[in-house]
Amino acid sequence: MKKLPITDADAIEFGKVMRKTNLFASISIGLAEKILNRVNVYQYDKDEKVCRQGGEGDSFYVVKEGRLRVSVREGFVFSKVIASLAPGDCFGEMALLKRAPRNATVTCEENSKLFVLLADSFAQALGENPAFAEEMKKIASERGFELKHH
Repeated sequence: MKKLPITDADAIEFGKVMRKTNLFASISIGLAEKILNRVNVYQYDKDEKVCRQGGEGDSFYVVKEGRLRVSVREGFVFSKVIASLAPGDCFGEMALLKRAPRNATVTCEENSKLFVLLADSFAQALGENPAFAEEMKKIASERGFELKHH
């Protein structure tokens, strides 16, 4: 994994994708800009694991380039592929809402670039905007989760 500089075009691209997710669809432009200021772009190599099943849920991801596979462990040895991810797909929303352990492993099938929003950065945005925090609590509640932030 290698952190890359984020360009204005990257920020616009992430903003478009962000607006299509249930989690961010209703936020204001001002708040979207605060979140965009906290997003990073990372390069992952083929076969590199982005996150592991059981690992800490600490980030939200959007696929910028590449293809990834999502797999779950069944028993001690076997993994079952349950989804494929392509540009524009996202995963890890619940990491922002509840920081629970990951329920799947995500592996790059080819060199890939991902937008990454750390849960800590998201929590900072919540702390700076009480109305946004309330909206996220509502979304979390609707999904049966309790919002956890510092």
